[in-house]
Amino acid sequence: MNVTLDIRRFDPETDSESHRQKYEIEVQPTDRVLDALMHISLHVDGTLGFRKSCAHGVCGSDAMRISGKERLACKTLIMDVAEKDGDIITLDPLRHMEVQKDLMVDQGVFLEKFRAVEPFLKPKEKPPVSGEFLQSAEDRALIDEATKCINCGACYSACPILDDNPDFLGPAALVAAARFVFDSRDEGLPARLEIVDQQNAVWSCDNHFECTKVCPREIKITKLINLTKKTIKKYKEGGSFA
Repeated sequence: MNVTLDIRRFDPETDSESHRQKYEIEVQPTDRVLDALMHISLHVDGTLGFRKSCAHGVCGSDAMRISGKERLACKTLIMDVAEKDGDIITLDPLRHMEVQKDLMVDQGVFLEKFRAVEPFLKPKEKPPVSGEFLQSAEDRALIDEATKCINCGACYSACPILDDNPDFLGPAALVAAARFVFDSRDEGLPARLEIVDQQNAVWSCDNHFECTKVCPREIKITKLINLTKKTIKKYKEGGSFA
């Protein structure tokens, strides 16, 4: 089948503003959007800028907006976004991040916010003699959702809160915080209370669920943020926060 990839192009070294460029190519319905981009880059236009690495939905580097929705190009099949010959697939860079070139964005601020939640283990006790902090299956299940995050930035792009409040930490950072707030081996909420209990942190989330809808790892992001809110309230009331 033939489809047209309508791609937003922008090179800050040569362009004063973005523009759209169309490429008509032949594809199979089971090809990935990433395959189509690679074909264009290798055989049609080598100036096209986009990122890829593992190409298997693990690294998150090829996240972009495909037909108006945040997706991974390596996990999106042509038949997911095109039904027949002549269909147009629009490709745009992620939102809320500065465009470096075409479909490539600068994740600098996004990663700064991720680091701001201190996403590393803060043991609440000394390491055991064995050198390992063991967990029960039940305790591990509490953090299972949050450990799936690949920092692709899809949720950050889809979040409507960032349209009006660029200082919001964003869904990915709050998922990273939840990963340790609910970790039985970690000091948990007390160690991160000042970080997550802020207007620009969990309390900015208005439950639009856009982050959850676009997450390629199907993480229940909004649920994790709401659980963190509930845990903060319990902690402040003197109740259990585990």
